[in-house]
Amino acid sequence: MKLIYALLTGLVFGVGISISGMINPAKVFNFFDIAGPWDPSLAFVMGGAVIVTFIGYRLVWRRDAPLFGGGFQVPTNSVIDAHLVGGSAIFGIGWGIAGFCPGAAIPALGTGRWEVALFLVAVTAGFYARRLLTPPQPNAKVA
Repeated sequence: MKLIYALLTGLVFGVGISISGMINPAKVFNFFDIAGPWDPSLAFVMGGAVIVTFIGYRLVWRRDAPLFGGGFQVPTNSVIDAHLVGGSAIFGIGWGIAGFCPGAAIPALGTGRWEVALFLVAVTAGFYARRLLTPPQPNAKVA
């Protein structure tokens, strides 16, 4: 049952990203191009996501445990360090260059564009490179 809910959640996310047009890198580029054909739709998509997340967290934290799983996994590290800042910068630069974040690139695979596949290969390589170069650091506890 847990996998079915994960699949449904992914499908809702993918459909939402597709309907909002965020699988089109031009929309992302136009959001960042404030001197050109600026398109504020990305801000509205983000704002809607923040509102839904805010409400969702308020509802979820009222529960003692998740519906599926032993307990909530809550990050305990709140330090802003070089790894966090560097990773955020790399993410932002990649997003600005490619016009995709990993979440939007997965549904964009359905467009059949080779650039999307190349982007996801690069992201996957980056994940594995990070694992090879940095030892794992336990920073989550089960609440």
